[in-house]
Amino acid sequence: MKSVVILSNHHAYTYNFRKEIIQRLIDENYKVFIVLPYGEKVELLKEIGCEFINLPLDRRGMNPLNDLKLLFNYYKIIKKIQPKAILSYTVKPNIYGGIISRLFNIPFFPNVTGLGSAVENKGIIQQLLVKMNKLAFKNANCVFFQNEENKQFFKNKNIPLKSYKVIPGSGVNINHFSLLPYPDNKITTFLFISRIMKAKGIDQYLEAAEFIRGKYPNTKFHVLGFCEEDYEDKLTKLQENGIIEYHGMQSDIRKFLEISNCTIHPTYYPEGMSNVLLESAAAGRPIITTNRSGCREIVDNEINGYVVEQENSTDLINKIEKFLALSQDRKSQMGLYGRKKIEAEFDREIVVRAYMNEINKVC
Repeated sequence: MKSVVILSNHHAYTYNFRKEIIQRLIDENYKVFIVLPYGEKVELLKEIGCEFINLPLDRRGMNPLNDLKLLFNYYKIIKKIQPKAILSYTVKPNIYGGIISRLFNIPFFPNVTGLGSAVENKGIIQQLLVKMNKLAFKNANCVFFQNEENKQFFKNKNIPLKSYKVIPGSGVNINHFSLLPYPDNKITTFLFISRIMKAKGIDQYLEAAEFIRGKYPNTKFHVLGFCEEDYEDKLTKLQENGIIEYHGMQSDIRKFLEISNCTIHPTYYPEGMSNVLLESAAAGRPIITTNRSGCREIVDNEINGYVVEQENSTDLINKIEKFLALSQDRKSQMGLYGRKKIEAEFDREIVVRAYMNEINKVC
């Protein structure tokens, strides 16, 4: 049986966004090894039929000793399995997986899920990461980009791209995130779904919530996600004051999409393609998001949502007020348009086909 190794950094992201690719590989008689830190979604991946190898990984740290250890562990794993192909996701698995794939001359398929702050911001770290990417991607069989801007960054930095494809992010499973009936009630409900961190626009969302709740009592603002930065006290205080409802990390957001009228994602983080927006639009919910790569592709301004300037609370408030002024029918139509856009452009099956076409060329 042909083996494929998948290098990733998080159990939930791997299960939520890659399980259809994994399932297709297994259905086509590949033995799939997943290499990542253990988490509860690993059990679901094992149920699908994956072989799991537990490998701790510091997703955001820059400790050279930890990274050398990761590189060495990848070396040992790949040497033992001798797979027909290596698939990788996110910065560290892409870089160190690429280096190891070159050592063993194994077909390599990295996915650029976003540049990350360290790469986007100019400086010594960016220069170092560009050099490492040049080393890692030199022989990559196909580099998958989630948006045009990321691809152009690689080209501008002369990072070798023997072959590449721009795919619609991770896509979205349009059966799992089915079209939901649009809520018809007197309360207009907004959702923020993300890791709670400054660059995801949480400050702008909270400022807007405070202003809108004061002016429009028939509104609700929900916050979903775990605090990656120190926002717990602020969220608790705003919840006590009736400004927001904070729910922490949620494994299934569909029950919240069911009651919501609109998803707000005011991020200025270097996104690949926003899964939050894909899932919300697939469910038939209008979206309000920033005019930046990884977000703007999903919203047609004033048709299935609104585009706002990043780090601009005033603009966000204006767009929320514009949304509130719409009729119930107009809001519902926005959601329906978003669903059609997702079906046409962002169905996860598009991503699965792109992968299988490339993998089958070498396996």
